[in-house]
Amino acid sequence: MPPIAPWRTAIAGAVLALSAAAAVQAGTYDITVDKIRINAGDFRKSGVGYNSSQTPTILRFKEGEEVTLNVTNNLREDTSIHWHGLILPFDQDGVPKISFEGIKPGKTFTYKFPIVQAGTYWFHSHSGFQEPDGAYGAIVIEPKGGEIARANRDYVVQLTDTHPHRGKRIMRNLKMSADYYNRSQRALQDLIQDSGSMGLKAALEDRKMWGRMRMMPTDIEDVQGFAPMINGQSTAQNWTGLFKPGEKVRLRLINSSAMAYFDVRIPGLKMTVVQADGNDVKPVTVDELRIAVAETYDVIVQPRENRPYSIVAESMGRTAMVRGTLAPREGLAGPVPAMRPKPRLTMADMAGMMGDMGMEGHVMRSDTGMSDSVMMMPGMDHSQHQMPAASGSSSMTKMDHSQHNMAAPAKAEPMAGMDHSQHNMAGPKASEGGAIAGMNHNGHQMAMTGEQEGFYAAGSGLTPSAANGGKFLSYDDLSARRPLYRDRPATREIELRLTGNMERYIWSINGKKLSEAEPLRLKYGERVRFKFVNETMMAHPMHLHGMWTILDTGKGRRDPIKHTVSIAPGTTVYTETEVDATGQWAFHCHLSYHADAGMFRKVIVEGGPA
Repeated sequence: MPPIAPWRTAIAGAVLALSAAAAVQAGTYDITVDKIRINAGDFRKSGVGYNSSQTPTILRFKEGEEVTLNVTNNLREDTSIHWHGLILPFDQDGVPKISFEGIKPGKTFTYKFPIVQAGTYWFHSHSGFQEPDGAYGAIVIEPKGGEIARANRDYVVQLTDTHPHRGKRIMRNLKMSADYYNRSQRALQDLIQDSGSMGLKAALEDRKMWGRMRMMPTDIEDVQGFAPMINGQSTAQNWTGLFKPGEKVRLRLINSSAMAYFDVRIPGLKMTVVQADGNDVKPVTVDELRIAVAETYDVIVQPRENRPYSIVAESMGRTAMVRGTLAPREGLAGPVPAMRPKPRLTMADMAGMMGDMGMEGHVMRSDTGMSDSVMMMPGMDHSQHQMPAASGSSSMTKMDHSQHNMAAPAKAEPMAGMDHSQHNMAGPKASEGGAIAGMNHNGHQMAMTGEQEGFYAAGSGLTPSAANGGKFLSYDDLSARRPLYRDRPATREIELRLTGNMERYIWSINGKKLSEAEPLRLKYGERVRFKFVNETMMAHPMHLHGMWTILDTGKGRRDPIKHTVSIAPGTTVYTETEVDATGQWAFHCHLSYHADAGMFRKVIVEGGPA
């Protein structure tokens, strides 16, 4: 047999190497969508899960890989999977009636798209209430060059708020009574305690004020009575991640809850935040952090003692808590701390509602003993008026200018509530307060919104603090480690007022539910600045599909890049988006029942590559 020429050997070796590389860069994954039984510790229920398990499926991809995902629907109803935070073609995004038709019972749908990013993400159903019923999982994408922040061990910590009721029943009960699941209503004992701290007269006036507004300062979580879980396990079931003392452990925190924000801490350990929503950030060491619904954070901890450590996740409203464990060996459980006192909303959290209430149809009165930061003025009908130029630096919000002849504002700040689609307006930088809010011209009243401290209203009852008195993570602490875009002025600004009617349990954007609103149209290649004005008493985690959200923290090109941004009550927050994806996308509050009730928009990107 003649010898093989050296050049042929080289070619053969190269072909084999290329084939091996191609095999690594193309993965096929199979997922089934099944009816399952969920054991939440205190109760059991039927639900929906992936691969017949209440333990979340973890998909592990590599950056640069072309993935094929075969999703088989074993339910008796349509289903879908949305790949939360992934940048992909719009027809692979998995939102019925926007990007595809959904997956029929008994059918298999094949998703196929390239992995163009790295980091921690998650996936979930976008059909009905299958997500709160258990249809969620995790995504971990290995970067091409390996992780910048190295660790010896790596765990997903996926949080959820499993409720004994199915999602459809919860929504039906909320529509019947918005307070149906509020187990934190004030009682006589609360009045006695308040009288001791603020005096009987002030305590009674406080109750009269909240009563006139038909609201409660304890209404922080719409849905209470849930069982928090870590990776599908309750506190008693005790999810455990192992370590050896001195090792660095990476925890990929994911909040896949339907409604609950969580405050996360590990008593005895500092957490170094290295990633937010899949994007690397400059490391920041904290004692505790708040993770909004749909957000992800990667943290690194280094337990040095040969003992168990508790991973504690308390709901923001302090109605529920789950504990997992980091342990040097199996069979150990960290201590379960007492839950901290429940927070209460304050008038600062109501500031956004004072202008047109943010609760269509409610009227606020000025005789309620409100603080000077809430100044009521009589309703004014300007439907036939010519308006002079605005002066000062505050932006005027919520005015219907359809019949007005308005001169330009005297300063560069935009007049919000106007359609700026043809304007070249780059609004003020970073989150701000002090805007003149809520000019409603149908007989309601106006109010001056309060100031902000970072991303909370000044004096908010929701402003977090660490259990040990140490450092609590803020959006202001986040800086992009590797900016994705050059910093350039926005081509226009779009105001999105987050509005609702709590009594009727209707949630909306700019006063309109999804069914009443026209799609939001963006132009490929532009940079759009979004101004979120929260006129409700609830925090809203806003998620734009298919494109990154640059959160304005005043750092320019180092502003953090996220897929979900929480807008606290009574605040105004600015973000920017480079419109670099064609097609149709969803834009919505990620609180499941708020999205279903109408706080949702369809986005159409016009132009771009065919």
